[in-house]
Amino acid sequence: MSVHCQLTGAKPGFGNNISHSHRRTSRRFDPNVQSKRYWLPSEGRYARLKLSAKAIKTVDTIGLEAAVARIRARGVKV
Repeated sequence: MSVHCQLTGAKPGFGNNISHSHRRTSRRFDPNVQSKRYWLPSEGRYARLKLSAKAIKTVDTIGLEAAVARIRARGVKV
């Protein structure tokens, strides 16, 4: 599966490399996705999430339970 964030839904963006002679070739801008393991105290287990760096900061701000609720609302299995 392509690189994407489970919380924010960030996916690769596409654009062009432009050489010195101004020839354009296709390129891909991947989000900074990391695999991170969190302890879910309500379920008594660990959950491994694929999150972007921005989403990891969001989890720190809103809390893990709220983040998991958002992920499940998007229809992603945790």
